[in-house]
Amino acid sequence: MTANAEARGRVAGEPGADAASAVARHPVEVHRGPTGWYAEALEDALAREVPVALVYNGISHAVMMATPEDLEDFALGFSLSEGLLAHPHECYDLTVREETRGLAVHLTIASQRLAELKARRRNLAGRTGCGLCGTEALEQAIRPIPVVQAPALADAAIQRALAGLADHQALQAATGATHGAAWCDGLGRIRLVREDVGRHNALDKLIGALSRQGGPDADGFALVSSRASYEMVHKSASAGIGALVAVSAATALAVEQARAADLLLVGFARPGRHLVYHRPAAAPPAARAHG
Repeated sequence: MTANAEARGRVAGEPGADAASAVARHPVEVHRGPTGWYAEALEDALAREVPVALVYNGISHAVMMATPEDLEDFALGFSLSEGLLAHPHECYDLTVREETRGLAVHLTIASQRLAELKARRRNLAGRTGCGLCGTEALEQAIRPIPVVQAPALADAAIQRALAGLADHQALQAATGATHGAAWCDGLGRIRLVREDVGRHNALDKLIGALSRQGGPDADGFALVSSRASYEMVHKSASAGIGALVAVSAATALAVEQARAADLLLVGFARPGRHLVYHRPAAAPPAARAHG
């Protein structure tokens, strides 16, 4: 058992073999109490975060701090959610390469998209799950948001997905340091999960994985283990996701954007309760099993 697992009071599941590069082992001192403190040496599992460069047709466009897992999904999802690509088929090739101080994802994209990229080219050093991805002007901060079709989502489906999320977060179970983004069907069954130290990155990975499978289903929804910020709403709508459920609160701008997109936005999803910040009139609740 790792120190993180013990601190959370339960045995943590280990990530799969394909996630081995996302976890680092490190010796730590565990201090116990409360009547008397003493130290014990254990090995802890730590989530890795490394610089990941996104390179388009040889142009280094962005450098993000991310967990080195599912980087193909991350690069494709970021490209779609940031409007660098309009469709997945505009990415002709994608490869991950090890560099001296990190990793680089090289994408070969359509010439029209490359011309648009050059027109607004910028380089950035992104912090963990933060920032507006290299925005240079105020006009770029809040981009137009597409209108989506929200599903008629039952409260019981939200609660079912919430109850099952932890069982699908192997990295979080091992390290206690990652966010999860899950795609759930209309009944609340979790179909796909991606994890990362950054909440935006986890959602981008999910968007990329969904795009490889033909896109999100009309009756499904995304569940994220974080707050619902403006950017999380915008990324969801850009990917055609009609409903976003967050474990924590929504921001005021996120609610405004959800209304503009007609996106179903739910926050503070906890066992037995959740808050509906915006429910489009066209998407009434299918049932109200939980308040």
